[in-house]
Amino acid sequence: MCGIFGIIYQERRQDLGRILLEAGRRLTYRGYDSVGLGTFDGQKAELRKDVGKIDEVAKKLHFEDMSGYKGIVQLRWATFGQPRPQNAQPHFDCPQRLIGAHNGNIVNTKELIQSLTAAGHKFRGENDGEVCVHAVEEAYKTTPSLGKALEKADRMLQGDYAFCVTELGSDLMYCVKKYSSLYLGVGQDFICCSSDLPSILPLTRKIVSIKDGEYVEFSATSYRIKNLFNGQEIKREPYECTLDIEQAQKGEYPHYMLKEIYEQPEKARALLEYLGQKANLAGILNQLKKVNRVFLIGSGSSYNACTIGAFYLNAIARLEAIPVIAGAFGEYYQNLNPKKEAFILVSQSGETKDVINVLNILESQQAQNLIALVNVLGSSLQLRVKHHLPLMTNIEISVPATKTFLNQVIAFLVLACELAKLKGIKPAVTKKDFQQLPGLIQAILSESSGPVKELARILKDKKYLFYLGYGISYGACLEGALKLKEVSYIPCEAMYSSEFKHGPLAIISPDDWVMFISTSKDARMTISHMNEISCRYGKIALIGPNTEFFRMNSHFLIPLASDNYFFSPVLSTVVAQLLAYYVSQELGYDPDQPRNISKTLTVD
Repeated sequence: MCGIFGIIYQERRQDLGRILLEAGRRLTYRGYDSVGLGTFDGQKAELRKDVGKIDEVAKKLHFEDMSGYKGIVQLRWATFGQPRPQNAQPHFDCPQRLIGAHNGNIVNTKELIQSLTAAGHKFRGENDGEVCVHAVEEAYKTTPSLGKALEKADRMLQGDYAFCVTELGSDLMYCVKKYSSLYLGVGQDFICCSSDLPSILPLTRKIVSIKDGEYVEFSATSYRIKNLFNGQEIKREPYECTLDIEQAQKGEYPHYMLKEIYEQPEKARALLEYLGQKANLAGILNQLKKVNRVFLIGSGSSYNACTIGAFYLNAIARLEAIPVIAGAFGEYYQNLNPKKEAFILVSQSGETKDVINVLNILESQQAQNLIALVNVLGSSLQLRVKHHLPLMTNIEISVPATKTFLNQVIAFLVLACELAKLKGIKPAVTKKDFQQLPGLIQAILSESSGPVKELARILKDKKYLFYLGYGISYGACLEGALKLKEVSYIPCEAMYSSEFKHGPLAIISPDDWVMFISTSKDARMTISHMNEISCRYGKIALIGPNTEFFRMNSHFLIPLASDNYFFSPVLSTVVAQLLAYYVSQELGYDPDQPRNISKTLTVD
């Protein structure tokens, strides 16, 4: 949630506003409730901000006219304080000498507003980013430098955040990382910091990883990393980032979501090639081989992938695997002995707060077998575990996960098969089968768009929908329902199909539509559940193998390109992604920026 970008140049830039605007555009998936730019030009500081998406506000406030030698842009996803101009970031301090912006959540915001107001501070809104600036201002009164003020202010700020701040008349900028994403970029005549790499990579490939509990003091030509808690300096050199930023352009596609759906055959192939090199899996497989149970932990789409992954590990590798919603782990599993279990932490961004909370718990309990499945290398999650698997999807811009989810599922399937071989169990999916998978995904994309568009026209006017699946199909139903909710705003509930008769069947009225996902193996059970609905005049849409059995028992069938049982969740999810996308288009919505949600959630 939220995106911040700060930059400082050696010389004044007439085009600083344009540079900040472009960096902000590359962070729009992190927040789009409001946006602001703060610039410094000699002894003058200027701040322009308002509610709305970045291009609307930029046109209204003429961002491109702003100039100077340093500046900050912030895109907000509201937590403390409603989306209104006073709560848009960046923020001034009282005398308008400091400008700062944050990403994260300061949980004692209301208490700090009260105490700082009593100390004489004047607040313009109710936003926790403004609290950060005033906390630094207060600390700066009794400290010799802005860096020391950051250390002192952190003792006031309860929560997890990243923060960027700079001072009028100074050639320095500061950024803090405390359990929220932040990177440093080193260029020829500038240094910048940002919540995410897409805003840095068009400017420089030299990246410095910043770890939790660190802050950076930087000028246009040098930087110093320090420990946030004791001020000790930390030496760390930049690395060359190889992510392909050009692939993160829409090109001929109307939306990033559709582009990223169509990238899935290529990204699946890249992941399978990476996992085909045994050395890349050796450490993880050795950890899994020595335990009797593994917990798969994620949030949102990543949790849905964990549900499918748990099925694979149980069914193929005979390893007890338990999927857990990250936010619930600490409550439901308080009495584990983590030294005897393995834990796979799944996060597209590697910064998901709920998942990082679980990592904090496990580290405090000295858990040994920690594995991460991540897309962003250099993220907090990747840096803090011994073993990780990269998803190999490159940058994902659209807020709804598509290619990252699919590669999470594929990674779990490969892990299950390789672990089975290590245990002397015949793998359920062969190397030849895996070689065919990218082509099968491509076949789904080529063959399904017509019927999917037709079904989208039918479903667009429905007030609610259901996704039902049995056995291996359940996790794909969870993801299909989530995608529909995210981009069409139609309430859609996913359920294990055998549970529907235990209450929810009461909802069904004539002409209500229910989506099913099924395999041939589960056909008889699925058809029993389908007919419990159709005999009450409900309508059935099925994603499954093109068999006469399924055609006779459904009102609308979208056939899969393969009847491979273990590939079903992968292939059916691609259809569900397309369906969600085309329903959103029927309703006139932008699927890349769904209302109320953000790509990287770094708050509890």
